[in-house]
Amino acid sequence: MYRRPLQSAVRHLLNASGSNAVLGKAIEQNVYQVRALVACRITAGVLSQCRALHSTSKLCAVKETAQATEEEVGAFTRLIEAMGFTGPLKYNKWKIKIAALRMYTCCVERINYDDFFEKCSLPDTLNSWFLVAQLHVWMCLVRMRQEGRAGKYMCRYIVHSMWEDVEQRSKIMGIDAIQRKESMKMMTETFYAAIFGYDEGILSDDCVLAAALWRNLFNRQCEDPRQLELMVEYVRKQMQFIDALDGEDLLLTGEVKWRPLVEENAQSILKVSSPTYNDTGL
Repeated sequence: MYRRPLQSAVRHLLNASGSNAVLGKAIEQNVYQVRALVACRITAGVLSQCRALHSTSKLCAVKETAQATEEEVGAFTRLIEAMGFTGPLKYNKWKIKIAALRMYTCCVERINYDDFFEKCSLPDTLNSWFLVAQLHVWMCLVRMRQEGRAGKYMCRYIVHSMWEDVEQRSKIMGIDAIQRKESMKMMTETFYAAIFGYDEGILSDDCVLAAALWRNLFNRQCEDPRQLELMVEYVRKQMQFIDALDGEDLLLTGEVKWRPLVEENAQSILKVSSPTYNDTGL
């Protein structure tokens, strides 16, 4: 039941696309968006400098991508952003929010959760679904942080969409308000703790990444090293794959395709197909 596709996030997103003044107030009042700002800052140090593809025999080095130069913004833009608002961006903010919702949808609709539950011996529960979803959301945050201010803005709405979705799914399951509040609090703490662990792991060796996965994804209950090895390989190859996606396309479409959990040849990188969108970026 908790896997049903939700439409409330779309309606909320479209209703929130009013005037800039109303949007600014909504950002200040929405606690999930404040948390999303924290998540974006946490992932600031995770760039594309350590893209390595893991195989069962060795770690193959991947050519580092050039760091994007910091955008130059005027004094007025810096002032209003210091006050908690967002200045003018490269693309229309409404389009970026739609792309963020699409990217989050890719994290929940294009993942075969049954494979993760089976291969990693995870129970088929809302919490297990959330642990797998947050791993993919984190990978998207790491990628979009490389796209300057527009990418950071998109990160905020990816995380916001996630919390909206989790809350709606818990309501569909019939969880009462008090228990739902406690569960949301626990998931929030789990998410930001996982962000720290995954950031450290992706910039370190496989042992550190495996430890982060053991703590966060497996909830400290994995006794099979082959499961950890499988997930380390998955994260490494997935990060390399989405790092090769074009940033402009991601900002305009939010379309992300994920590589399967189990592959015969994990080192084979398929050519990424460019998404199709019209002149308005939709």
